[in-house]
Amino acid sequence: MDKIRIAEGRAAEILLIDDNRGDALLAAHAFREARVATNLSMASTGEMALARLCGEDEYAGVAHPDLVLLDLQLPRMSGLDVLKAIKSDPDLRHIPVIVMSNSGNLTNIARCYDLHANAYVAKPGDLTAFRAAITMIEQFFFMLAVLPPAGATKREGVDADAR
Repeated sequence: MDKIRIAEGRAAEILLIDDNRGDALLAAHAFREARVATNLSMASTGEMALARLCGEDEYAGVAHPDLVLLDLQLPRMSGLDVLKAIKSDPDLRHIPVIVMSNSGNLTNIARCYDLHANAYVAKPGDLTAFRAAITMIEQFFFMLAVLPPAGATKREGVDADAR
């Protein structure tokens, strides 16, 4: 079966920021099984993720992802700090960020939304539930929602259709 491609006729670019190798492997497997064609990039630290997002060093010229999946428990730089950096940067804030965490801490959840996370998902513990969560994420973000076009960064005026 052919995989669905996003609006520009290309695979969706997804950045997974998670230091847990097992969770990263679960995500990679779930995206291989997904209906939407995806290119999954991984970063195991917040610093590595921000270097990739900002096009630093070996990431120069790499396109922004269409979606970021972010774990909160990262070494050195927390996921909350990564979220804050993404959503405070005019060139990155348009990228949807889904926090996927093992924590159901209501303070963490509220803080993520205060920092403009697009969603907070409790990280499923087994492959079947993880695959189901990824399916719902892909259906919403790549089949239902309309995302900004690749390369979109700053709002350049109001579109006539928005008036």
